Amino acid sequence: MLMDARKAAVDAYKEQKTLAGIYAVRCPAIGACWVGRAPNVMTIQNQLWFALKLGSSPFRALQAAWTAQGPEGLYFEVLEKIAAEELQPFRDQALKARQQVWCERLGAVAL
Repeated sequence: MLMDARKAAVDAYKEQKTLAGIYAVRCPAIGACWVGRAPNVMTIQNQLWFALKLGSSPFRALQAAWTAQGPEGLYFEVLEKIAAEELQPFRDQALKARQQVWCERLGAVAL
């Protein structure tokens, strides 16, 4: 029974559609906001937090905020989700344009 449940979970994971999108990381204590884009917005927070925990984030200001405020001081939010099919064939350009719009709207720094 355990193997059946595991197989069903793996199959369900493989069937998930990826959602590209735009996300923000905010640090209210210092009034900072960063906006990024990702081909799979549902998994990007785990990637960011993992790099920040290791102290190896390529985004120095974000890493400094994490170090100063800790994980409780940063908030992640998905700003916009876009189905991957809608973005083809120019996914990267479309995401970059949407990221720029959100950066201007929020007065944020691009990641």
